[in-house]
Amino acid sequence: MVKLTIDNKPVEVAEGTTILKAARQAGINIPTLCYFELDGMKFENKPGGCRVCVVEVEGRKNLAPACATDVMEGMVVHTHSARVINARKTVVELILSDHPNDCLQCSKSGDCELQTLAQKLGIREIPFKGEQSTYKKDSTLSVERDMDKCIMCRRCETMCNKIQSVGALSAVNRGFEAVVSPAFDQPLGESSCINCGQCVQVCPVGALSLVDNVADVMKAIADPTKTVVVQTAPAVRVALGEEFGMEPGSIVTGKMAAALRRLGFNYVFDTDWSADLTIMEEGTELLGRIGKVLAGDKTAKLPIFTSCCPGWVSFYEKNFPDMLEYPSTAKSPQQMFGAVAKNYFAEKIGVKREDMVVVSIMPCLAKKSEAAREEFKVNGNPDVDFSLTTRELAHMIKQCNLNLNDMPSEDFDSPLGESTGAAVIFGATGGVMEAAVRTAYEVFTKKKLDNIDFEVLRGFDGVKTATVDFAGTPINVAVAYGLNNARIIMEEVRDGNPRGFHAVEVMACPGGCIGGAGQPYHHGDSSIIRKRMEATYREDAGKPIRKSHENPSIIAIYKEYFGEPCGHKSHELLHTHYFDRSKKIEKE
Repeated sequence: MVKLTIDNKPVEVAEGTTILKAARQAGINIPTLCYFELDGMKFENKPGGCRVCVVEVEGRKNLAPACATDVMEGMVVHTHSARVINARKTVVELILSDHPNDCLQCSKSGDCELQTLAQKLGIREIPFKGEQSTYKKDSTLSVERDMDKCIMCRRCETMCNKIQSVGALSAVNRGFEAVVSPAFDQPLGESSCINCGQCVQVCPVGALSLVDNVADVMKAIADPTKTVVVQTAPAVRVALGEEFGMEPGSIVTGKMAAALRRLGFNYVFDTDWSADLTIMEEGTELLGRIGKVLAGDKTAKLPIFTSCCPGWVSFYEKNFPDMLEYPSTAKSPQQMFGAVAKNYFAEKIGVKREDMVVVSIMPCLAKKSEAAREEFKVNGNPDVDFSLTTRELAHMIKQCNLNLNDMPSEDFDSPLGESTGAAVIFGATGGVMEAAVRTAYEVFTKKKLDNIDFEVLRGFDGVKTATVDFAGTPINVAVAYGLNNARIIMEEVRDGNPRGFHAVEVMACPGGCIGGAGQPYHHGDSSIIRKRMEATYREDAGKPIRKSHENPSIIAIYKEYFGEPCGHKSHELLHTHYFDRSKKIEKE
């Protein structure tokens, strides 16, 4: 342990702690821009590049970057001396001198860390005048890039390379010409980008933002010839309240359903319903492959990888095209819902497919590009027309002069709105695997599973492994979030699967969908993601039915429409195939 003094306050921290973390542990705030951390992944980015976090250390000639300077015994630190404040103010003024002044039109207005910092420092004018850098704007179906607003904090580069191991972004050029960009200045959609959007979540300004589809959805709702159906993902209900001043982890399921009706959607359904459907298909596929292996069939590919996360799907298509037979062929819950809505439900209510508009509310940016994939269209008409993020839904509610806090609690519509606790936990890392185990165990063993809480599959470890006893048959499973962790497991499986995994769950985002790029900004506060996860399991615990195969609505649709899981009809509507995208990166 090391003893030091920060702002006249005695502090004792572990050796190797930075001044920044020591100050935060003591309740002392030091502003940052380039620094961020992912506590659950035990990752800390401390480049010391922006110099906003400089502090004065007695006996040291120069100011020290708090994020990159370790504490020392007896150190005396001043975080807000006149010299420090003047230096910080000058740094921010220099950043602002090369930054557009279009805050009123910027997507990050009100959530911009640079804007907040300028307000705190009382900056009202920019004393430095000169040329401003300009770059061409770029966009995929999920992410927009406006590098005129880039402040070279390089958080996006760190996220893309170290956490996701995607390698789509890096700093190029020097000095005034420096910018973060794909290699050779190619469009982002033609790079190795997988549209996970985590670069958007960590960007402190508006250089990276989501593609906004709110206007398209409002237009569809206003069209009297269209029947507009909405579905809401599991992770949205534990985060949406943050946009309306509620505590992180507030569960707003009923209020959200009420708000969606008042926005004008004709039917308000729940993606949790199709999450239960996914478990039926994916679980059956898993048991089928295990059965083949046990029977000596060497063509069956194990482990089976989950296919719910579109960022992950794009990642393995571009990085592991030789392993396309390993992931489950089951569509994601978003796409399963769209297929059922535009086939089964449209027919049930007497609406033509082309006259139904399916909107999804997702915690994810990659869902936008997933909805646009050609294999999810029928004669050019997509199963899911528009995918909005949690933040977009919040903006839509506010635009329509509604307040989520004032909403009554209402139920989802039937039949595509009934779900179980197993579906709710899809939003957290480990949740898909736990939901699958709850059902696969009972189907495989023909025995009732009494303890359905698989604690070993929960939590914030980047990789979790476990062996689940299926009444004498050991089933080895793994759970990973962050694509660098997924890459490690994929390479292990490619090298012969030495740990004998039968099933692997992968989610691209920190903590799973609850930390998705479309969720309310957490600004590096990992406690927010933790609270969302806790709320997810509270919602599960409060459900009367907690196993997907016991959902009465799911049982009914198999009897009435699909016949059986992984049958002919369900393969036609609920399953997909994958492509080698490693050589020719298609525009997304």
